[in-house]
Amino acid sequence: MLVPVILSGGSGTRLWPLSRELYPKQLLSLVGKGTMLQETLARLNGLEQVSVPVVVCNESHRFLVAEQLRQVKTSASAILLEPVARNTAPAAAVAALAALHGVKSDEDPVLLILPADHVIRDVAAFQAAVQLGIKSAESGQLVTFGVVSAKPETGYGYIRRSEGAGPVYPVSEFVEKPNFATAQEYVSSGRYYWNSGMFMFRARVFLEELRLYAPAMHDACVKAFDASRHDLDFTRLPVAEFSASPSDSIDYAVMEKTRKAVVVPLEAGWSDVGSWSALHEAIPADEAGNVTIGDVLVSDSHGCYLHSTSRLVATVGLQDHVVIETKDAVMVAPKARVQDVKNLVNELKKQGRYETSLHREVFRPWGSYDSIDSGERFQVKRLVVNPGASLSLQLHHHRAEHWVVVSGTARITCDDKVFLLEENQSTYIPLGAKHRIDNPGKIPLHIIEVQSGTYLGEDDIVRFEDVYGREGEKPKPSKN
Repeated sequence: MLVPVILSGGSGTRLWPLSRELYPKQLLSLVGKGTMLQETLARLNGLEQVSVPVVVCNESHRFLVAEQLRQVKTSASAILLEPVARNTAPAAAVAALAALHGVKSDEDPVLLILPADHVIRDVAAFQAAVQLGIKSAESGQLVTFGVVSAKPETGYGYIRRSEGAGPVYPVSEFVEKPNFATAQEYVSSGRYYWNSGMFMFRARVFLEELRLYAPAMHDACVKAFDASRHDLDFTRLPVAEFSASPSDSIDYAVMEKTRKAVVVPLEAGWSDVGSWSALHEAIPADEAGNVTIGDVLVSDSHGCYLHSTSRLVATVGLQDHVVIETKDAVMVAPKARVQDVKNLVNELKKQGRYETSLHREVFRPWGSYDSIDSGERFQVKRLVVNPGASLSLQLHHHRAEHWVVVSGTARITCDDKVFLLEENQSTYIPLGAKHRIDNPGKIPLHIIEVQSGTYLGEDDIVRFEDVYGREGEKPKPSKN
């Protein structure tokens, strides 16, 4: 049985302002119809003897991940929540422990480790490479997939294969990101591949190699998994135990040290979409070399990636640039400088700006809210509550709220009163009143909320009941 392990814990800061800490690139639709997470799951369709996946994600992304799985009618044997980021090796370790949980002592499933934020254009070629590597993984080897280098690339690490008849080769060494001249030599030799970050191995074999080469990490992950607890559809890893693990990648922790590493060459149109220029290359361009997404008007512009989410973006005489527009930020950069976007994100963090973590429109397990306008002593939001969903029962000490139903039906709780509001009806929630919104209908509920008061921060919340198990959480910048 092949157990897919989907690693969905990244933050994707190089794709800011679309990708943000609480809504990273793997949860966005950037190339295909689905999100990158959903496309990763879709490319498993057709592989033989594939079980339901194990998903590892950031705790703050849990409801988004669960909802995206639900949208594509995919269940998970476990959704493991990382309380802190510890790179891919600890993530793979706890996933291996989850895959082994409840199986017989003589069983050892093969894990297929897949980052959720990669693009693979040729799914058939990807599946063929997986099939080539399965026998090696079943025999106890640790398989990695090396992308056949189409051109010199300084942004990737490389894998050098040993001599052999193929199609699976022993790994000679892993090498760091090279300079351009060295990358040219690697490509010309035909013996170096880009390091894809995808792996396949038996769960017990990987854990044993991890115990051998990174014992502190192994022990911390075992303790964290043993102390984990179930919360709705999720498995929560405890902060103290998981934080005790060193932070390292699968490559550094195990693959560079083990004697069991083999590589399967992969020619499948792979990209890790690590920058806006990489995303530009991953999408077919028009005759002028432009990729345009959304409401974009182009005049005498060439070789550009232009992305609009909420309004018209127009360019004149632009050459080899990236322009990204969201509801609350616009980023413009030459394609040759897109790796420096991370410097913008770091500067925004220093300034304490919310734009590094949140979009103006924020998604929650019950739906979403969009902060339309704000000023001194007021704030206006548009709430969308999914059918059957409910906000928590809560109160505020410093603000009152006015709700107007735009469409749908709302069931309102205000202290000891429970009543329905229909389209074009409204109500007032006084300061200090316990309140809740439910959507009892079969269509999304749209509400305009006007907040007024001396303090409008989202940490002014006392939560009493919550159907999503969020009682006692530290308040986040959201309407919860």
